[in-house]
Amino acid sequence: MAVVNLAMSPLRRRNCFLVLAFVVFVPFCVFVLFSVPDVNTEQMLTQRLAELQVKLQYLDTMYRARQEDLQQLTQHIDQSAYAGDNISIFTLSPAPESRPEIRQMLKNMSGMNAATGLNPPIKLRLPSSYHFLPHLLDDPSSLRLAYLLSKGRSGVSVVLGVPTVRREKQCYLMDTLQNLVEGMSPKESNDTLIVILVAETDIAYVLQVAKDIEMRFPSHVESGLIEVISPSPAYYPNLDRLKITLGDSPERVRWRSKQNLDFAFLMSYCQPKGTFYVQLEDDILAKPSYVTEMKEFALTKIARKEPWFVLDFCRLGFIGKMFKSAELPWLIQFFQMFYNDKPVDWLLYSLIYTKLCNIDKSHDYCKRDKTKLWIHYKPSLFQHIGTHSSLKGKVQKLKDRQFGKVALFFPHKNPEAEVTTAMKHYKQYTLENAYLGENFFWGLLPSPGDQLLFKFTNPTSVKRFFFRSGNAEHPADKFYNTTVEVLPLESNQYGANLNVTSDGFVIVGKFDDVGIAQGTVDESLGPLQAMRLYVHSETENWAILSEINIQDEFASR
Repeated sequence: MAVVNLAMSPLRRRNCFLVLAFVVFVPFCVFVLFSVPDVNTEQMLTQRLAELQVKLQYLDTMYRARQEDLQQLTQHIDQSAYAGDNISIFTLSPAPESRPEIRQMLKNMSGMNAATGLNPPIKLRLPSSYHFLPHLLDDPSSLRLAYLLSKGRSGVSVVLGVPTVRREKQCYLMDTLQNLVEGMSPKESNDTLIVILVAETDIAYVLQVAKDIEMRFPSHVESGLIEVISPSPAYYPNLDRLKITLGDSPERVRWRSKQNLDFAFLMSYCQPKGTFYVQLEDDILAKPSYVTEMKEFALTKIARKEPWFVLDFCRLGFIGKMFKSAELPWLIQFFQMFYNDKPVDWLLYSLIYTKLCNIDKSHDYCKRDKTKLWIHYKPSLFQHIGTHSSLKGKVQKLKDRQFGKVALFFPHKNPEAEVTTAMKHYKQYTLENAYLGENFFWGLLPSPGDQLLFKFTNPTSVKRFFFRSGNAEHPADKFYNTTVEVLPLESNQYGANLNVTSDGFVIVGKFDDVGIAQGTVDESLGPLQAMRLYVHSETENWAILSEINIQDEFASR
């Protein structure tokens, strides 16, 4: 009967193991110090200490191997217990009907592997993630999700992975999600999965982000289109003890090393959920029908039997990179092996280089061969819109020129009106031009009491309204805490349930957190004299009004 002590924590057992090894080898070094002639003492002691260091490293590796066995055995026991298998969780002794792999692991842990002859019952141990991330063995929960918001969608064609972290200055996640879901048709959204990885260990922050997503995209969460995950704090090593590489600052090494681990975690979760995986970021803009374009391009290559490893739908960084989900383990393992050495986009290049390039040929040959597996799609389907990087103090203004021009405003034919505002505008971005559909309005630092007034030339019966603030180049320049208000021609039309201001305007809507205000006007209010946007609080940013659409009874539906 094999007995394993589970009372002692893995880290404590490891420390005890290394202390024991140290106790054994240090007396040996002391013996060497006093037994070797003085002339060679320092040299011999240096060699012995080097040997001790290597042997301690070897013993630590062996301990990790046993620890990995224990981890796997625990998983088998959990699965067996769930299935009603007859295994005692106290003695860990397998019942007669237990699987062979469990008996083999118990033999490995007890050292009972002696055998001779043909086909001995001993298997080679292949390297795994635990060899490259040994800290994962210190906590049984290291590979468990700390948080999951999911309806269990799987078997889709395309999985979009969107990692996000807390940003010091500005968060683009909600704008990115809004753009991604708006760019899908119903057919596309039913065959796609968006997975947001909140790569933070502060569970309060994770829960807040998940709550915000649920509130802003309730139908998409309920349908299973959007999922939210977060890793266990034990998934990360001590990021303050990383090796400094490439001459980068400790802060940058920490940032890019964590990003590599974040990508590996996200890919590991997404890999079994769909045919293709696309890596995105939380500060991007996508073209409409981007899912269909990516899918058709990939399937065309496959149908023509043209090999590819990555299809690139954006020239910047790691944005818009598509992989076959079946080939993600190549990337996951590579990122785990070299997470401390290079940035994630460099690691992708290094992997392609390793798969293709002949060291006996010039760089030009390698560059040519690389294009056979790393295929760029034109024009680009994604654009980077963020300015403030998740790395503290870094400003990122790079744009993909192959994406083309981005619509910064959306023109509409609105009822004839006189437009006025006390807000100062920037350059040619006036409110009048925005109302006429010739440009967008860009106002400087809205203050409480500021208003954008649309006084109709003739009394107008407004059916619907839609106001969009912010745009692709300045997504944070939105109207916050701003209401949409109307002034009826006849004040006696007010009902008891209406929210009326002190100067007679009726509040009919407000801007949401995405920067949009839309709705209908109750017919009982009758024709309107005016409509306005009223600002109730200060903001740190300027404000852009990129779309004004006021529909009267003559507007085409």
